Amino acid sequence: MNLTDYPYASRRSAVLAANGIVATSQPLAASAGLSMLEKGGNAVDAALATAIALTVLEPTSNGIGSDTFAILWDGERLHGLNGSGRWPAAWEAQSLRDEGHGAMPERGWASVSVPGAPASWHDLHERFGRLSVAELTAPAIAYAEQGFPVSPVVSQLWCRAAPIFLDGGDPCMAGWRQVFTRDGATPAAGQRWYSPGHAACLRALSERGFRDFYEGGVAEHILAYSKATGGVMSRDDLAAHSSEWVDPIRVSYRGHDIWEIPPNGQGIAALIALGMLEDKDMASLPHGGEEAWHLQIEAMKLGFADAYRYVADMACVEVPAAGLLDPGYLAARAALIGDRARVPESGRPPGGGTVYLCTADRDGMMVSFIQSNYEGFGSGVVVPEFGISLQNRASGFTLEPDHPNEAAGGKRPRHTIIPGFITRDGQPVGPFGVMGGEMQPQGHLQVVSSMLDHGFNPQAALDAPRWRVDGGLDVAVEPGTHERLLAALTERGHRPVVAADRLRFGRGQIIVRLDDGVYAAGSEPRTDGAAVGY
Repeated sequence: MNLTDYPYASRRSAVLAANGIVATSQPLAASAGLSMLEKGGNAVDAALATAIALTVLEPTSNGIGSDTFAILWDGERLHGLNGSGRWPAAWEAQSLRDEGHGAMPERGWASVSVPGAPASWHDLHERFGRLSVAELTAPAIAYAEQGFPVSPVVSQLWCRAAPIFLDGGDPCMAGWRQVFTRDGATPAAGQRWYSPGHAACLRALSERGFRDFYEGGVAEHILAYSKATGGVMSRDDLAAHSSEWVDPIRVSYRGHDIWEIPPNGQGIAALIALGMLEDKDMASLPHGGEEAWHLQIEAMKLGFADAYRYVADMACVEVPAAGLLDPGYLAARAALIGDRARVPESGRPPGGGTVYLCTADRDGMMVSFIQSNYEGFGSGVVVPEFGISLQNRASGFTLEPDHPNEAAGGKRPRHTIIPGFITRDGQPVGPFGVMGGEMQPQGHLQVVSSMLDHGFNPQAALDAPRWRVDGGLDVAVEPGTHERLLAALTERGHRPVVAADRLRFGRGQIIVRLDDGVYAAGSEPRTDGAAVGY
C-alpha cells in the first residue's frame, strides 16, 4: 500500500493515527465518535456516538427510525449484527395487490418495517460498550438542542427530497413537513438547524434505555401516530423486535477474506462478483481502463441477478447462501463473462438514502457500521413530537407471488445496506463500506479491487472514478469520464451514460490497520465526511 500516491484528484490524503480513528460522512459526527475514544471509550462506543449523532446531523439518510447492520472485530474474532426490522404482522402482500399495487409502495406506512436502530444500539452497547448511554447520546442531544450548521451535501439532499413530501397529500407525511421544514423551506448549507423533538426522544432513550423505543413511552407515541394516520403498527410488532447476532459470510480475494453480513442483506452480491474475478488477472490491467471496467461490470451484473432472485429473510425462506459462494458455482458463472456486455439471468446454485461509519481503537477493536432510512428521508412518516423519521425498508420487498422476498407480515425485506470487513490470515485488515442503495455492492467491489489489485491506500481507493450498473446494459459513469473509455464500453455493447453529478455513486469510508498499531483511514470525497484520529 502506497500512502503517498494519489492517482486521482483528491480533496484529502489518508489520515493516520495510532490511538483511535473514526471515519464517516459528516465531520461533526466523526468528532462525536472521536470524543468517546478520547475519554476512554472503545471502538463500539465511538461507533454508537457517531451513529446517534448522524441521526441529527444527516437526517436525509438516517434517523432514530432506521435499520442497522454491523461487523465488529473484538480483538480476536468477527461478530455480525443484523439490526433490520420486520413488516408489521397485519400487513399482507395480497391486500396491496388487491388495492392495485404492482410493486411495493415507496412511501407511507406500508413501506415501514419495525425500525431496528435503537435495538442495535442497545445490543452493541450491552455486549461491548464501556461508556454510559448518557455519554453516548450527549453529543447528538447537544447538536439537536443547540443547533448545528447544515453541511453542503446534506443541504443538497434535503432540498432534493422536499418536493416529494411537500406535495404529498398523505396525512402521515404531515409530520415530515412539521419537523424538517421551516415555513415550508429546507435549510441552506451553513444554516443553523435545531431539532427539539429529536433531542426530546434521545433524552427519553438516554434516561429509560434504548428499549423504550419498543416498550415504553417512545413506543406509545409511535403507536398513537400510526393509529391517527392510517398505519397498522401494533404494540406487539414493536415489543417483539430484536436484533440478530450472525456469523459473517466471506469469499477469498487476492489472499484476503472479504466479509459481509448474510442475507437478508445484499452483501452477497459483492462477494459473488469478487469471487468471479478471483481468477482474473486484474492487477495486470490498467486501473479504470476499458478491460477492467468491463470485467467488473459483467461480474457485478451476474452478482445482482443472483441476489435479486435469492436474497430474502433466511428466517422465513431457504436462501442458498453457501451455494452462491461455492467455488465451482462461481467459476461456472465467471465463464459466462465474455468480450461483449450481456443481460444476465440468475443461476442455479448448489443447495446448502444511508450513512456508513467505521471506527478503530488503540486496543485493536474495529467496527464497520451502517445505518439507513433507505431512500431520502425514508417513508416520509415522521412522529412529530419526537422527530422520529421512519425508514421505508419494506419497499425492498416484492409483490411477486411465491418469490422468496415476497412481502409478508413478520418478515424482513431484502436490504441494500451492507457493512464490509477485510481480514488476512485470520487477522484484521479493517472495515470498509460504500453507502448508496444498489451502489453499495458495486462500491465494495470497486474499492476492494483498487486496494488489493492495485495497492491503493484507503483515500486513493475512494477517490477513484466509479461506474454504476443501472439495469440491462445501462451503466452510469461519473462526470469527467474520458470519451475514449465511453466509446470502448459502447463498442463492447454497454450503454454508458454520463451522470449529471457524483451523488449517485456512493459515499464510502475505509480504515486499514498498518504495522505498529497505526491506522490509515480514507473518507469519501463525494460527500461532507471526514476521517479523524488522535
